[in-house]
Amino acid sequence: MSKKLTSRAEDYSKWYNELVVKADLAENSAVRGCMVIKPYGYAIWEKMQAELDRMFKETGHKNAYFPLFVPKSLFEAEEKNAEGFAKECAVVTHYRLQNDPDKPGKLRVDPEAKLEEELVVRPTSEAVIWNTYKGWIQSYRDLPILINQWANVVRWEMRTRLFLRTAEFLWQEGHTAHATREEAVRETELMNNVYASFAENFMAIPVIKGVKTESERFAGAVDTYCIEALMQDGKALQAGTSHFLGQNFAKAFDVKFANKEGNLDYVWATSWGVSTRLMGALIMTHSDDNGLVLPPNLAPDQVVIVPIYKSMEQLDEISELAQVIISELKEKGVSAKLDDRDTLRPGAKFAQHELQGVPVRIAIGPKDLENRTVELARRDTLTKEIVPLDTLTGKIEGLMEEIQVSLYKRALEFRDNHITEVDSFESFKEVLETKGGFISAHWDGTAETEAKIKELTKATIRCIPVDSKEESGNCVLTGNPSSKRVLFAKAY
Repeated sequence: MSKKLTSRAEDYSKWYNELVVKADLAENSAVRGCMVIKPYGYAIWEKMQAELDRMFKETGHKNAYFPLFVPKSLFEAEEKNAEGFAKECAVVTHYRLQNDPDKPGKLRVDPEAKLEEELVVRPTSEAVIWNTYKGWIQSYRDLPILINQWANVVRWEMRTRLFLRTAEFLWQEGHTAHATREEAVRETELMNNVYASFAENFMAIPVIKGVKTESERFAGAVDTYCIEALMQDGKALQAGTSHFLGQNFAKAFDVKFANKEGNLDYVWATSWGVSTRLMGALIMTHSDDNGLVLPPNLAPDQVVIVPIYKSMEQLDEISELAQVIISELKEKGVSAKLDDRDTLRPGAKFAQHELQGVPVRIAIGPKDLENRTVELARRDTLTKEIVPLDTLTGKIEGLMEEIQVSLYKRALEFRDNHITEVDSFESFKEVLETKGGFISAHWDGTAETEAKIKELTKATIRCIPVDSKEESGNCVLTGNPSSKRVLFAKAY
């Protein structure tokens, strides 16, 4: 398969799909709407997992695991949550297959093996977890409960795209229980801040922290906090959410506790999560027409060394030097590998590592051995330079931080240049169609106006920024009074 990608300017969607497949990140599976995450893509996800898991544990959370299947009666207990996910649910009705007497060699559902109660394949785990928490919580001494789960979920999407929207995807979901409203709200805000820190410091993606409108919030939540990122095509992507659930789930599952005064009260709850959708955000924020561009903090291999040789003797000498470089870099916390495959020429290796976004590439040939130098190439800038061996390790150590910061600054500049304030609906539509990005505009606070703008433009309110200041104005559509601006955008 040709490694050349469709350009972003020509067809952004096609560029994205080609890049995911050609960079060996993922592919469609035999199951409609489901994906196979390939080893290189999964290695990136593992790095995300490891960092997030560390951050969760540092904030006092512990990992657990809950069932994939949710009894339908439990799923229905919190009505708003059930209604919100009902159209996306896969449901198990039978537990056995049998040989089909009319079609030899084929199987059919055994009509005698119908479940007494249908099971929902979890689209989210609030129901089964809060049913479990009922048995764990009797007193304020049992609180808080700070649990995270790494799992897969199923949401039967009709229109799918690798990583961004699939019928099954991987994620983490935190579910916490608290004695007071104030504590639960602090938890909700804390975890949204954790997500923002991870996105900005690890993924090099600038995000806007905000609160969702009522129509956009999580089904069953009192408030939904979020982080919103902007992709290179001017569309927004919700990169993470943290939900203040109030006492809704505690009331639905009758989860009460005896407080310090000896009175019974319902528990206060939160839930929060990010998913493999972050892979899509990573790809679309940094990558270019040559392929992936990975921040060093997420690259499975931060440095790759490609030997250029004519004889096995030269290869042995280069390999010996490469191992020394790899060991020195490892001591500095930098991962590196030698690409000594004899099935590809150096040019093909260069192209592959460029396509897969390896941050730094080193080429070593016979003349480099003589001169005690290497050729060093940066993936983010596509620049090359000759570097003396004596300064190589220090150079690369510094480059890891430099590239990480540079990618963030580049994405931040793009994002900030694509936040546009408008005060009329004509300007709103013009910016949306010609420039894209976030549109900062006044909104009258009604669901009707929000829905009408979405109907007319396909733009949604991405969030009400947490740092949004009070500012008198008029709604961009209705002209009704408004006290602050919100961010609109077309979104994934």
